[in-house]
Amino acid sequence: MSDRRGYYTVDEVRAAEAELFTRVPAGMPMRRAAFGLAGVVVDELRSLTGGVAGRGVGLLVGSGDNGGDALWAGAFLRRRGVRVSAVLLDPERAHQEGLAALRAAGGRVVDRLDVVDLVIDGIVGISGRGPLRPGAAEMVAALDVPIVSADLPSGVDPGTGAVDGPAVTADVTVAFGAYKPVHALAVPQCGRIVLVPIGLRLPEAGLVQLDPGAVGADWPVPGPADDKYSQGVVGVCAGSAKYPGAGVLCTGAAVAATSGMVRYAGSDTEVLGKFPEVVASSSISETGRVQAWVFGPGAGTDSGARDRLAEVLGTALPVLVDADGLTMLAEEPGLVRRRSAVTVLTPHAGEFARLTGDAVGADRVGAVRELAEEWGVTVLLKGRATVVASPGQAALVNDAGGDWAATPGSGDVLSGIIGALLAAGREAGWAAGAGARVHALAANLAAHEARDFGAPISATPLLRHVRDAVRVLREVGGGGGAEANGVTGTGAMAMWARPR
Repeated sequence: MSDRRGYYTVDEVRAAEAELFTRVPAGMPMRRAAFGLAGVVVDELRSLTGGVAGRGVGLLVGSGDNGGDALWAGAFLRRRGVRVSAVLLDPERAHQEGLAALRAAGGRVVDRLDVVDLVIDGIVGISGRGPLRPGAAEMVAALDVPIVSADLPSGVDPGTGAVDGPAVTADVTVAFGAYKPVHALAVPQCGRIVLVPIGLRLPEAGLVQLDPGAVGADWPVPGPADDKYSQGVVGVCAGSAKYPGAGVLCTGAAVAATSGMVRYAGSDTEVLGKFPEVVASSSISETGRVQAWVFGPGAGTDSGARDRLAEVLGTALPVLVDADGLTMLAEEPGLVRRRSAVTVLTPHAGEFARLTGDAVGADRVGAVRELAEEWGVTVLLKGRATVVASPGQAALVNDAGGDWAATPGSGDVLSGIIGALLAAGREAGWAAGAGARVHALAANLAAHEARDFGAPISATPLLRHVRDAVRVLREVGGGGGAEANGVTGTGAMAMWARPR
């Protein structure tokens, strides 16, 4: 099994489809896709209504191949006894073979959908751009039944996941042949995502998501020859008298993430009160040997903070910069641009705009890649879909599976997790992507507490669930050692670990 899932651009998918057409009979790829789509719809009907025959499915059919996928799926559903009615949004450009197949199977073409149990969205495919047109938007807005989208939700940009007008919000999206960026960047619009293979031969992906099982399998845990030093010592310079909570959250996350040592440099006395295992000193120079630094959360932006940032960045060690540190780098980017050592920046959208002078924009992946290449650093852009880019590498994306981490102090926790991974010797991009995965899972676990419905959380319960999140991911990844065969008590929570 691969340790990552690839997401492919429209051009990459089109090239792979063109190669596929040279190997298989004409029309077969569409029928493969449509058969898979019909199978997903059958499963949804069973789940929703308890049966298939006699149930009603409506098709919203656009022009071109995406509409053809929906029409062929309708024909397959008719053969299962499903009542199928189709609205042709552009009758003159409807896919003729698919339309003939639907009619031959007994499907009907109507002006307005009858009462149905489910609707297939076949309005716009991966070549479409922009929002739904008024007629389609009106029909979609009137629906009160689940929607299954063919390849992507219509009206959502396939490459960026951006929505700039009326668009479908699907309950399920059936991806044909390959995952596209929209399936990682716009999960709330896509709903549950199901991949239907159609035989594509795909290149190495430029956008990937780490497999949660692989994250768990590769997470640093102590081995028989390890001690407190060999597992990585991370230095944390965060928090202040004005913002003591930031130092507590960031340092606590570093303590929770790995078994290595955590050294704290600063004047925040609350850190030791909360985490007595931390080794504290009043200054960076007195901290002792570390393998990586985390700087910024609650550190302030005065001249003293600037000097401390410069001191940390002047080392040859990996450094993660967040929060106040990013504010200072926006004023003095040369502190980072001169570095040859690993640097990780973890901005939210506002901090990103300060660093670059421009808003992130619709193409979040492209914007993060550009900053990473220009500054020679690893950049993690926070959000529901976190994006990580490092120079010369595939970009990473992590859909959080929920929005529970949108709370003050959450980023401080993330910084501590990633810093601990850097100190343990993990590569910067992997550390950022894996840290984002654990962070998102911890937020979901904290919000749900083994219950179906979530409740709002703060950063403190998120921090408390970091170890639970690591444990779940290790369970998904097969664990390691004798405890892998034991009962961890987190199996029911593993659903939160999986990407959609």
